[in-house]
Amino acid sequence: MPTAMERIVWGSGDGSTLPVFNTSVGRIGAVICWENYMPLLRTAMYGKLIQLYCAPTVDDRDVWQATMRHIAVEGRCFVLNACQFAERRSYPSDFIPMQGDAPDTVLIRGGSCIVSPLGEVLEGPIYGSNSILVADLDLDLITQGKFDLDVVGHYARPDVFRLEVDERPKDTVLYKL
Repeated sequence: MPTAMERIVWGSGDGSTLPVFNTSVGRIGAVICWENYMPLLRTAMYGKLIQLYCAPTVDDRDVWQATMRHIAVEGRCFVLNACQFAERRSYPSDFIPMQGDAPDTVLIRGGSCIVSPLGEVLEGPIYGSNSILVADLDLDLITQGKFDLDVVGHYARPDVFRLEVDERPKDTVLYKL
């Protein structure tokens, strides 16, 4: 879902673009940037039993860290958040950023982190430099966490709520003969 000025460049996707993949390291999926503020989208990912929730973003505000911890606790999943660090020197000379034109001007300060299913920050957030975060992830913590809170399982209230997700690809132009 394009946000703010992104809407003049990017189009919207459809439900077919929300996969969770079974891999040798766990069930991996991604929700991009401010889509992470969409509770129904998060619920759809939890319903797919996501274990490694990737959250790439350009949101380097301090409040983003609280969001990453919330998602980890709510979904009882590991959250792998990537937010780039960039200085002016990394861009072409004809690009004039609003933050300033000095080579060491920080355009985006980073904030990548890794959070456990119980909300513990395992690594990061890293600000002010390029870095690679590494953590040992014990997937058994997911099962342990879901014993007391499983928002799409025993704690879902299906007697009151139901989410329907349409994952069919949608064509932007349909021709009827």
